[in-house]
Formats: sequence, structure tokens, C-alpha cells
Amino acid sequence: MIRRYRPVFTACMAALMLSAPPLAAFDTQAEAAFVLDEKTGTVLLAKNADTAMPPASMSKLMTLYIAFEAVRDGRLQLDERLPVSAHANSFGGSTLFLREGERVSVEDLIRGIIVLSGNDACVVLAEALSPDGSEAGFARMMTQRAQLMGMTNSTFKNSSGWPADGHVMSMRDLTLLAQRIIEDFPEFYPMFAETEFLFDEQESQNRYNRNPLLGLGIGADGLKTGHTQEAGYGLVGSAKQGDRRVIFTLTGLDTAAGRAQESEAIVNWAFRQFAEQTVTKAGAVIAEADVWMGASDRVGLAAKDDVTLLLPNTPGSAVTAEVVYTGPIEAPIAQGRQLAELIISPEGLPEHRIPLFAASEVPASGFVERMMNVSQVLLGRMQAPSEDAM
Repeated sequence: MIRRYRPVFTACMAALMLSAPPLAAFDTQAEAAFVLDEKTGTVLLAKNADTAMPPASMSKLMTLYIAFEAVRDGRLQLDERLPVSAHANSFGGSTLFLREGERVSVEDLIRGIIVLSGNDACVVLAEALSPDGSEAGFARMMTQRAQLMGMTNSTFKNSSGWPADGHVMSMRDLTLLAQRIIEDFPEFYPMFAETEFLFDEQESQNRYNRNPLLGLGIGADGLKTGHTQEAGYGLVGSAKQGDRRVIFTLTGLDTAAGRAQESEAIVNWAFRQFAEQTVTKAGAVIAEADVWMGASDRVGLAAKDDVTLLLPNTPGSAVTAEVVYTGPIEAPIAQGRQLAELIISPEGLPEHRIPLFAASEVPASGFVERMMNVSQVLLGRMQAPSEDAM
């Protein structure tokens, strides 16, 4: 029989269990958005998060990821100088104003993409890394690599996010990609916080990072803006305060000012409305399970490790918890055996399921005790009214 119990927590945790008005979800004006707490993996907001949409320049993050891999693996050197093709020279929009035939270092190309969103720089790297030397071949490689990374709603037609039929990404995929860049390439990530890069003094029109959150004092340190008429204004952003990092993606805003306002509001909401809480310490008994045929008729349940979760930080926020197991559990029971689950359900957030283990050993009862237990069960069944008598 499956049994459910409300566990006994410390006074601090018990306060979180009190009923209260539900935490209001962030009412974003973005067409689609996804907000992730990196450390705990908690999804704080998901709006049309798995819908494949035009990503504009935000898809340059995939080009950068592949370039970072190539440098790490030795297939590219940062001081290596790559040629600018006629195709790379043909792009408008955000560029480094590269000229056909010149050669540019890999490091300048990477920085030019990160800080200046250079379309031409993307193509130079794409042609250098493509299996067939073409940007189209590189785009196919981008799609294959994205699938291997779990980005199942992403298809690439070019390296820069230039509008093209079928060039799409979801907000969840973009957030996952940003997380992978942050975690896999810490040596490159500081570039995303650079506010200015003057590649060519004679062509200084494009020299400033368009990320509106940099320099606001809210911990923002990346990653990439995007804008096309079809996609609207979007941003893949990240901010770190203390030991918490929030990564988010939004798109479909009408103006650059709206993007800036919405992005700042999301960061402030994510840090102010949620905080890490220690639910239970390792080995602390938080509930008991019924035991059958044991030297004791109860066994304590505890987590093996400290359990720290991201929970609503608003006073009186609603959080419920219960322990679920199939019982009674027949003895003998070894200490450390998994017996149950602790299910914590914060209002407005995904539930957490934490395995619970026997806090102590419970030997089987002796022969006499076992016979008495069996006799009591049989006697109870005999005394119970039959269905025919009802």
C-alpha cells in the first residue's frame, strides 16, 4: 500500500509550509521566454519555451561554441589569421567592416562576434571550420552539434542569424547553449562582459556591446542580443549575484528600450523572489515508515546528503511537502536502504523528489514475535465483516 505522510521539519522549514497566496509568476511582455537558475537547475519561467522561432543574432552563440571547441581541441589557434572571402564581405547589418582578401586573427574574429555581433566575422570562422568550406556546410554542422547537445528545437541555415527560412531556435535551447558556454569555456566567457571593442579605428561606427544590462550593477556579464524585423528584439542574458547565477532568454519585444526594461526586470525578479533554502541536513530523521515483522515497528527516514533547494523567498509563500512510500516495509531493513521519497511542491515551481533512506537498521523480529504478528493479522481478518454480511 502506498502511504503518504507530512514530514516533520525544523521550525525554519515548517514556516515555509504555511498556506499563503500563491507566488505570482513574472508577467513578461516577451513573445517567448525561459529563465533558469543555473546552480539548482530550477526553471523559474517558461513561456513558449519550446517553440522554434527566428533567433536573429542570438544564434551566433552556436557559431561561437563551435569556434571555442576548435580552439580548445587545437584545430584553430587564437593568433591564426583567416582570410576574408567575397561571401563574408557581402554581408550588411552588424559587421567588422572586413575587406575581401584581408586576414584577421581568430581572437579578433571571436571578440568581434561577441562584442560587435559581426556577421562577416561569423562567416570567416564558418568557412574555416566547415567540412566543405562553405557557410551552408557549417550550418549543417551547427544543427548536428546542437542535436547532440540536446537542443532539439534548433535548425541553422547560416552562421550569423541572418533571416532565412527554417533558421530557428527555441528559448530553452538558447538558454541551454548559454549555460554550456559558461560552464564549458570559462576562459572565453569574460569576453561577453566587454563593453567595447575597437577593431578598426577607421571604421569606428560599430564598437560598443549592445547588451543593455552590462554596467547596471546587477551582476550581468553576458551574453548576446538579437534583432531582426521578423524576430523582434531579444536577449540571451546572464547575471551572477553571490553564488547564484540566473540565465535567461527572451524574444519578440517591440523596441530596444522594451528589451532593456524587460531584461532588467527579469533579473531583479529572479534574484529577489527566490532564494536557496536548506530543507534538511544529511542523516536527520524527517519522517518514519511502518515496519512489518521487525524488531521495531517504525524506521526513521532521512536524506543521505544535505538538501538545498531554490524556493520562493516571499514571506509566507506556499510550499507543501509529503513523504511517500509503499508499506508497511518488511524487515529486515538495512541502514541506508532507499525506502521512500520526499516530494516538495513550491507554488509556481516544478516539484522536487528527494530519495529517503533508512536512518537505522531494523532486524527481523524473533520467532515468537513473528508468530504473534501473524496471529494478530489473521484474527483481524476473521473479525472483519464479510462482504456478504453488508
